[in-house]
Amino acid sequence: MADSWARSRARARIERACTAPLDGRALRLEILAELRRCVGYDAYAWPLTDPVTAVGGAPLADVPCLPELPQLIRLKYLSRVNRWTVLAASVQPAQSLAQRTGGDLARSVLWRGILERHGIGDTASTVFADAHGCWGFLDLWREQADGRTFTEDDVELLAGIARPVATALRSRQACAFTAQTTTSLVAEGPAVIVLDETLQITASTTAADAWLRHLQPSPPGTAPIPAAAYNVAAQLLAVEAGVDAHPASTRVQVAEHGWVTVRAGRLDASGGGPSAITVTIEPTAPAHRLDLFARSHGLTARERQLLSLVAGGGDTRNVAGAMGVSTHTVQDHLKSIFVKTSTNSRQALLTTALGTQSPA
Repeated sequence: MADSWARSRARARIERACTAPLDGRALRLEILAELRRCVGYDAYAWPLTDPVTAVGGAPLADVPCLPELPQLIRLKYLSRVNRWTVLAASVQPAQSLAQRTGGDLARSVLWRGILERHGIGDTASTVFADAHGCWGFLDLWREQADGRTFTEDDVELLAGIARPVATALRSRQACAFTAQTTTSLVAEGPAVIVLDETLQITASTTAADAWLRHLQPSPPGTAPIPAAAYNVAAQLLAVEAGVDAHPASTRVQVAEHGWVTVRAGRLDASGGGPSAITVTIEPTAPAHRLDLFARSHGLTARERQLLSLVAGGGDTRNVAGAMGVSTHTVQDHLKSIFVKTSTNSRQALLTTALGTQSPA
């Protein structure tokens, strides 16, 4: 009874944190601290994801195998067992590896490829998704030495907080959009990174290094941590292996520089062997930024359609004709959008959504 009461209290505190005035990083740290007290874990990885592609781009992690980060991310994306995209499509947003595999942890390529060597005895995976997309996933690890696996009660708590945390993560993404015009470039020139099949970086441009430092800040004098590049490259490998079908790209917010899109592809191979993986970083296209803005603010499908038409320069009459509704209905939809996005005019709405001055 006492344990059940403690978990109920923990869930209530996490739900309160979700509505507190915390930024995205502070929110995740607060939730992790509560889960450490209530559930208990020895390591964790918590990336945010693009809501459409479900590919990570803004990780928060404390793992014992950081020097093996490329291998860790590669195997995470290649493992079907408890993959976050699978959990998002199921009725259970959280699951432990021990429960999912009946104790046969080696069914996970991630566990047998790296976690076993680091003494991890179980993992608990949770996906944070809602009707507007996938906003992140969390992996908690327990060491094998203590002999403890995650219990059904642990998993039940994680599943119980999945929806409110998803809503909170989405709202923090919405807060990243401001009405101020952003500086779109960190460095001049093409931002390109070249990786091999093991996700080791073999070449990169100066502009790419500059972008990476902004995407994942690192201590002065150290090399940038290319986490976003590893994630999109790992997703490309997952697509090629038939593990997942989402595009190998992610949109990431960069403070004071708006949104960028990180995308992986293949160079043309001339020698018949595996071609190199290329990762590009570029400012997010207006239409894709608009989509992210709409999803982050929880707009309905009709409201997203209207926003797209307004951004294209349509006036009330033209928008009404394109949507097959009355002008009064268009105005009602606009009022709803203004409330959800904390704006009060078309000009303010488009300036916030696109990060630049746009035609009203």
